[in-house]
Amino acid sequence: MTAFPGKPVMPKDATPAPPSTMIIFGGSGDLTKRLVMPSLYNLARDGALDPAFRIVAVDIAEHDEDGYRAFLTETAKGLAEAAGSEVDAKVWSWLMERTGYVQGDFDTPATYEAVKERILANEPESLGAVFYFAVAPRFFGPIADHLAAAGLMEEGEKEFRRIVVEKPFGMDLDSARALNTRLLAAADEHQIFRIDHFLGKETVQNVMAMRFGNGIFEPIWNRNFIDNVQITAAETVTVERRGRFYDATGAMRDMVPNHMFQLLAMIAMEPPNSFDADAIRTEKAKVIQAIKKMRPEDAAQYAVRAQYAAGSIAGEPVKDYIEETDVALDSRTETFVALRLEVENWRWSGVPFYIRTGKAMGVRKTEIAVQFKSPPHTLFEDTPTNQLQPNALVIRVQPDEGISLRLAAKIPGRAVRLAEVDMDFRYADYFKRESSTGYETLIYDCLVGDATLFQRADNIEAGWAAVEPILEAWANMPGEIHYYRAGSGGPFAADVLIGRDGFSWFPLEDKAPK
Repeated sequence: MTAFPGKPVMPKDATPAPPSTMIIFGGSGDLTKRLVMPSLYNLARDGALDPAFRIVAVDIAEHDEDGYRAFLTETAKGLAEAAGSEVDAKVWSWLMERTGYVQGDFDTPATYEAVKERILANEPESLGAVFYFAVAPRFFGPIADHLAAAGLMEEGEKEFRRIVVEKPFGMDLDSARALNTRLLAAADEHQIFRIDHFLGKETVQNVMAMRFGNGIFEPIWNRNFIDNVQITAAETVTVERRGRFYDATGAMRDMVPNHMFQLLAMIAMEPPNSFDADAIRTEKAKVIQAIKKMRPEDAAQYAVRAQYAAGSIAGEPVKDYIEETDVALDSRTETFVALRLEVENWRWSGVPFYIRTGKAMGVRKTEIAVQFKSPPHTLFEDTPTNQLQPNALVIRVQPDEGISLRLAAKIPGRAVRLAEVDMDFRYADYFKRESSTGYETLIYDCLVGDATLFQRADNIEAGWAAVEPILEAWANMPGEIHYYRAGSGGPFAADVLIGRDGFSWFPLEDKAPK
């Protein structure tokens, strides 16, 4: 995902973000090295950063400023080499000239006084400051408290102050509420940008463009014409070196209240009255709030959890999940989850929404499949045509971004025979796009103050409220945990889940190579 290519990823006509200072807490961490700094490099290369833009990294690691820049430069060269590209020396030098470092403990007031001095030094040219929390979740609250105590969240007539918080936003409903309460005690809602890199992907944003920019879809985008919606996020990666984090988190907490529900909200939301950030976020929040709450006793029927077992992915052997580093031998943490959900509003009443996501699966794919109701087949009863699959619109988010529409067409010849055909659109065929980290758009939006792609507190809490009964059931009524072979399409129990309604999952493997 990390990008150091030679061409712009932002539009050439993008207006540079206003002059500001970005303070990155966790400046020596993996997130900063692999994603945040490469994204800022790409933005700098595209002319999307103002000449007065400054970076101040904050961390406990011992670096002087030259040493920190050397540390970043070495990482950048390694990432570029791995991507088969080169770092533009002129652009990188421009960025490093604007990068400083403050060594300090996140819980020490002196650290924030040093940060304040850096901001004030840049303030004659700067219009504000963005505080990026590239740290473990346990530091979110304390850093916000210290920023407020130091007066660093106070905005002037022209100066803005913003907090950028990485996920996870809590581990359950109570902790999410507690985190939101703590952040809102330090800053106003308009100052808080809860970032989800998933929403930086072009195709995720194009879901709204596809729905609301094409008049052929909206009249049929409802329960009268749609049979079911399937949302899939399959990963080939295992838990790798994140066993300690993942075993305490699991697929449900890691993916569903954020990534998966954001995709669901975009596909199911009502048309906003404008593309104003709050108008869009309000409609998305309404969808999540309308998800029918399960009773804990329903979890066994409508929720499937599973762990991967030994297998192989792309010819490489994979061991059992419980044999991964820092994973408990008796772990019941799910690496796969499948859900059957309902959105209880006028548009979607009675339409099942199926969600599945898992690690160590056979293919890497994120897509949304909208299956329409079948037409009457009486006309074709006397023809040698088998029952066809219903029409379907499939939005591919990654890796092969695009949209396909499944139709029935007549096979050439004298007899009336029908076959399924796909009308396929690939973004790569129409638009030249360079690789990116997925963070460029989000960081740029933070700098300009556009909160459209960021979650509000009510959206976060609604997502946790929807999965809370399932988490409660798994904790208090452990029930069965299923297993699936690494490199497969998931557990059989997920097929049973969707099969009860007479449907089946869209295949993870494409019918034919593209």
